[in-house]
Amino acid sequence: MHEALEVIAQRAPSLSQVLEQMRQQGEPFLCLDGTLIHTSALHAPEPGRTTDAWFSGKHQAFGGNVQVLTDHTGYPVWISPVEPGSTHDITAARRHVLPALYKAAAQGLPTLADKGYTGAGIGIKVPVKAGPKPDGDTRWRNYLITSLRAPAERANALLKSFKALRYVTISPHRITAITAAALVILTLHQPSR
Repeated sequence: MHEALEVIAQRAPSLSQVLEQMRQQGEPFLCLDGTLIHTSALHAPEPGRTTDAWFSGKHQAFGGNVQVLTDHTGYPVWISPVEPGSTHDITAARRHVLPALYKAAAQGLPTLADKGYTGAGIGIKVPVKAGPKPDGDTRWRNYLITSLRAPAERANALLKSFKALRYVTISPHRITAITAAALVILTLHQPSR
């Protein structure tokens, strides 16, 4: 089983291949979102902390954090390697995807993300954390970004439609291979535009 997963996962495109393909296809923007793949309890204490590395305080569950990059329709085009569930989305994104997205933004391919990516850097468009009464321009900007990136939530649902990603009972490090294989299978069955 593991060998078959590895063979399929090796066919997943690299981030640079995906960004070049999206740019050549004239994609107006990409969307970035993180999701937690639930796992059985794994006790791996973080150095210097009292919490388990694979426990997500946000979700109050054990799991692995993966970053999902989608096209403007919300179809997944790239998935990051897994990080422990305690890793925040922006931290995982900084490790795996943001440097490449800065270059893509400089070439005219911006990325939309949710407020969890505030401070991600140039070319990553997020809603503004406004006070209790934001001005009209801020509200419309937030509405536009949120509306355009809403289909990206579909990518997480597509990934979790694979039974193997609903609840992982093997080593959470295997989530990387499972998500890569799922991406390859989704790409093979992607409807033409």
